This record gives sequence, structure tokens and C-alpha cells, in this order.
Amino acid sequence: MEKIDTGTDHLIFEKENGVAVLTMNRPEARNAMSGEMNEAMRNVLSEVELDPAIRCVVLTGAGKGFCAGGDVKGMASSGDGTVGENTIDAAIHRQRVHQRATAGKLFKMPKPTIAALPGAAAGAGLSYALACDLRVMASSAIMTTAFAKVGFSGDYGGSYFMTQLIGSAKARELYFLSDRVTADEALNLGLTNWVCEPDDLMDKTMEIANRLANGPSVAYRYMKENLNRAMNGEVDDCLDLEATHHIHCGQTEDHRNATKAFVEKKEPVFKGK
Repeated sequence: MEKIDTGTDHLIFEKENGVAVLTMNRPEARNAMSGEMNEAMRNVLSEVELDPAIRCVVLTGAGKGFCAGGDVKGMASSGDGTVGENTIDAAIHRQRVHQRATAGKLFKMPKPTIAALPGAAAGAGLSYALACDLRVMASSAIMTTAFAKVGFSGDYGGSYFMTQLIGSAKARELYFLSDRVTADEALNLGLTNWVCEPDDLMDKTMEIANRLANGPSVAYRYMKENLNRAMNGEVDDCLDLEATHHIHCGQTEDHRNATKAFVEKKEPVFKGK
């Protein structure tokens, strides 16, 4: 894979064959977020969203963890992990901007996003995982909201993503009680799509990512928008949007080539056009 400089060792950015792999890289801290990681994540996600050569994005963590969320040890030593030198109003605005540029970007960018969980996804780290379109968990990995244990209400969109995935009642239980959710439980609940052996995690993830990167990227763009809007949209709005996107996709070279390949019983080659 080609490695791209992110300006920090806390986030590794690699790409190959249309797939961008972002690795949160603080294994000694279970990949807890740092200022450097957050800044790099915002910048890299903005870059990959607009790069036409990138057709799928994978987010994972180094070592045995995915992401522990905020750096609680750092918060404890500083006395306040939220405001710092800002006023409360400035801190709220900064947090809003950053959340939209990271978790919001993973959820909304017009490309498939996959979270690969080698280990624990906790707090805002879990929010990152749930913001992605798909999730692959190692059988030894766990999920936990964790916020209640440190007196936080939660951030990075986790309450929205979890409620959409599994419903309000169960989301409230997992937020209020902060229980650990095993990989098998996550699969049964619908919080993850696949569970595999730890040694197979990245092979399984890249198998899926490569399938998506070689798929009809124009159709995926509109498919993702349809699905996102359907989460809170009126049925007529969803029907109208599907009609617009469906007709648009019918004009693409990818569609024409794919229908021809289907008739000829061949595998289509998608070019994103």
C-alpha cells in the first residue's frame, strides 16, 4: 500500500486499488483520541471524500483496540477535557464543527465506509464505528458506550447512529448502563455486519472493501444518500429521491456496460462514469 503523510504518527493513511485505509495509531492508549489525531482525521477525511481515485474508506485501529474514545487520563490530569482555554460557547462550536467533519463525514460522504474493529470500541470510538456504513468485528472485540462511567452524555453522533441501528429502547439501555457488548451480541443486535477470527479481520475487511471499490460508485453515491435520507424522511420524499437517482444512474456508462455484461453472462467492470 502507498503510505501518505498525515502530519502525525497518531493517524496512518494508506491507499491501494481505490481503497483508503485510515488507522488510528496510539496502541499504548487503546487508540484514544488526541488533538493530533483529531486534526489529521478531519483533514484526511476531507481529502479522501474529494479524491476520485478513492472509492471506499476503511477505518481501523492499531494493535488490539479500535478506539477508546476521548483520552480520559488526559482529561483527569487537566481537570477539564471539554473547554480548555475556550469559552463554553467557543468550545461547543468547535466540537460541533469537528464532529461534523469526522463522524458526520464518515456517515455522509458519497462513498462506502467500513469500520474494522480488532478490539474495543468505546465512547466516541464507538460513535466512529457506528458512523460507518458497515462494521466488521474480531470475535474478541467489544463495544461499549462508556460515557455514563465518566459522567458524559455522549458525543460524535453515537446516540443518533445507535438509535437508528437498533431502536430507541435498546440504545437507551446501552447508554444508561454502559454495559459491554460482545461481538456475537453486536451481531445479533445489528450493531455489526460480520464477526470473524482476529487474525482474519483485515483480510475480511479488505475483501469487502475491494468489492465495493470495484463496484458502481455512481450508484453507491445515490444509494447511500437514499438510505441516509430514508432514516428520517417522509415516504413521498424518499420515493421522489429514488426516482431522480434511479433515472440518473440509468444514464451512466456503468449501467449500460453492466446490463450488457448481464445479458452476455460476464462480470461487469465499473469505471465510476
